[in-house]
Amino acid sequence: MGFRCGIVGLPNVGKSTLFNALTATAAAAAANYPFCTIEPNVGRVPVPDARLDKLAELGKSQKILPTQLEFVDIAGLVRGASKGEGLGNQFLAHIREVDAIAHVLRCFEGGDITHVEGSIDPIRDAETVETELMLSDMDSLEKRLPNLQKKAKTGDKEAKAALELVEPILAALRDGKAARTVKPTAEQAETYRQLQLITSKPVLYVCNVEEESADKGNSLSTKVAEMAARQGASSVVISAAIEAEISQLPTDEERKEFLGSLGLEETGLARVIRAGYGLLGLQTFFTVGPKEARAWTVRKGAKAPEAAGAIHTDFERGFIAAETIAYDDYVTLGGEQGAKEAGKARTEGRDYLVHDGDVFLFRFNV
Repeated sequence: MGFRCGIVGLPNVGKSTLFNALTATAAAAAANYPFCTIEPNVGRVPVPDARLDKLAELGKSQKILPTQLEFVDIAGLVRGASKGEGLGNQFLAHIREVDAIAHVLRCFEGGDITHVEGSIDPIRDAETVETELMLSDMDSLEKRLPNLQKKAKTGDKEAKAALELVEPILAALRDGKAARTVKPTAEQAETYRQLQLITSKPVLYVCNVEEESADKGNSLSTKVAEMAARQGASSVVISAAIEAEISQLPTDEERKEFLGSLGLEETGLARVIRAGYGLLGLQTFFTVGPKEARAWTVRKGAKAPEAAGAIHTDFERGFIAAETIAYDDYVTLGGEQGAKEAGKARTEGRDYLVHDGDVFLFRFNV
């Protein structure tokens, strides 16, 4: 499933360093000058989940296959991007194509990296980028408005419905508020999605701090966390420099040892990936067998046939039933057989709502 999280921010805040660490490649040139990332770089990363290892152990699975999330490294925005400054139009187009935004903010002083604004202020930086995104959305809607109004006057029902959504969003944008502050009704959800507004996307603020603050953050990242809370957004703390070092270590053992030496229990990237996953409203289900234990992604609120379709479209088309065991039952009772003997294996039908951690065996007929 192509869930994409775009990494955005001003130039030289650590976006490409973060992306390189995420994908453990040097695909993005993390150079100390603006616009070193001209085309978006895309990397698929495994979503860390300790549950999968436990299931593989109980199921005696030969292979472990985690679910994945796609990250897109988008070149640095600058003030005036909505008017085409710094290749802005190209960058804004790339952001429209992602499902959520990971906004990297520089939260450390010093160093030899030049800040494009000449000083360190993550709140100002966040507002600079958000303003450019809002201006871009405003421009997009203002171009569509006359045509919608014209069609609505002729009695066009679709145009009338779209206008009922576009007008309050435009009012919010003109008032300096993001499109996401206007909540569509269930009937408007598809129209809202088709508008492809950048500021309608959920946001995760990634606070890039100095190495000493990688665990708990610093005064700058605290300000960002407070801003995120006011917006109903999320924030995480990482040190891109540490993540870059970790990504170069060849074995899990060396990575754990390095983290331990810094007093860290897990990488910042693990937090970023999990937060991005949650931001997109996703959840995980599992399939377990002797060949492989595998994690799969499905949206929250999905029913069993949709989960089956995540594996293969034929499974959804010919769905009969889902043999289901909750993760806790599977582990507590020692695996599939133990769960069945204890009466914890259920047969669920088409209307079953998937729960995070469900272990499924799908029955289908094509």
